[in-house]
Amino acid sequence: MKELPLAFTTRMKRLLGEEEYRLYEDSFNENAVRAFRVNTQKISVDRFAAIAPFATERIPYTQTGFYLDFDKIGNHPFHHAGMIYVQDPGAMAPAECVEVQPDWCILDMCAAPGGKSSQLRNKLGENGVLISNEIIRSRCKILTGNMERLGFCNTATTCLDPARIAQLFPETFDMVMVDAPCSGEGMFRKDDIAITEWSEDNVRHCAERQQMILDNAVLALKPGGYIVYSTCTFSLEENEMMVDAFLQQYPHFELLPVRDVVRQHTADGIRFEGCRCKNISHARRFYPHRSRGEGQFMAVLHDTRESVSYAMQAKRPTAKPDRVVMDFLNETLAFFDPQQVSVYNGNPVYAAPVFVPEKAAFSCGVTIGEVRKNYIQPHHQFFMALGKQFKRQIDLAPDSEELEKYLHGEEIAVDCENGWAVVTTCGCTVGGAKVTNGRAKNHYPKGLRKLKI
Repeated sequence: MKELPLAFTTRMKRLLGEEEYRLYEDSFNENAVRAFRVNTQKISVDRFAAIAPFATERIPYTQTGFYLDFDKIGNHPFHHAGMIYVQDPGAMAPAECVEVQPDWCILDMCAAPGGKSSQLRNKLGENGVLISNEIIRSRCKILTGNMERLGFCNTATTCLDPARIAQLFPETFDMVMVDAPCSGEGMFRKDDIAITEWSEDNVRHCAERQQMILDNAVLALKPGGYIVYSTCTFSLEENEMMVDAFLQQYPHFELLPVRDVVRQHTADGIRFEGCRCKNISHARRFYPHRSRGEGQFMAVLHDTRESVSYAMQAKRPTAKPDRVVMDFLNETLAFFDPQQVSVYNGNPVYAAPVFVPEKAAFSCGVTIGEVRKNYIQPHHQFFMALGKQFKRQIDLAPDSEELEKYLHGEEIAVDCENGWAVVTTCGCTVGGAKVTNGRAKNHYPKGLRKLKI
């Protein structure tokens, strides 16, 4: 049994009561639950379930989620191919609270490492747009890498202060996900560092920061839009008290019930002394002793003002790429939309949100590659996002020696015409290669390659 801070256990007993607290405490004797989601940008859920080499017991409140019983999943070819995203099952619940429409424009305000962002992007259609923000640069790099592996178009990652986000994108988003930095009480079973860093002072500090983030989320939200507020903590100050204070400050917002599939697997929000929100029970708590996963809190805040719908206005010059870029695309891809080709920060990109200003994004759209003297050096994003559109595709079985060699960074023999090609497994892109006379020169990034044992 882990040693929990006395002040924390006192607070939890007050929240849960002695009897239920014992059930919560008993959950620490169990292993943390592992899970993953299928990335439907790459493969359908049914197709994945048919080929999965591990058990596929479904998570009841998300159509794409499964519990995981497989070790070293990060080394599996399906992970390299972006077919799955490993995520705590409780952390999947907030993105399921609202019925996302496929043409929405969504902001994930605190997005790293990308679990909720990728879950939301899978709910959007070709015309939907996702902006994923992470203020810490090192974490933004991880976020961008995950979005790259999953092969998303019409997305951008930004590394901006919430106030800057609100300034750049006023009344822009149909939905803002605020998975706020918190005191991490819900992670105690799986994260010893969260235990050592916990204090009541930190709880108060987190609550102050969360209020600031929510204030800026309001400014970035369209009238009629939705804020989904979530944390991975149990404290009233960061959860129900935060929601109650928000509703007092912004009376044109209301607290809505979550979707029924989430409600069935979560507990009611807690009414506290002085609570002014009559329906605070609409907020939800995900407890590890009640459901399979770590702790979460979530609440749906709806702007009741009349909704607005308008086309996104371009905020950067409409520069067109060099002719060499278009020639490269025509030679490499079987089909593409020329209207989706543009320039961002001097680089040719595909399917980049037009309303993201120059220099604002860490990564915007799909980077096609680097323009050199008379040719294009393709970027890994290009292979991962547009692999299904390539003329040349080298499909390797997931258990094949050739795919293992490729993931180690080796050159492989192939039966493919000369030119740029994608290497795939079960039809999903793993990376790129340059084929010359029956040999595929490896272009899988060094930092992603499997280490030889």
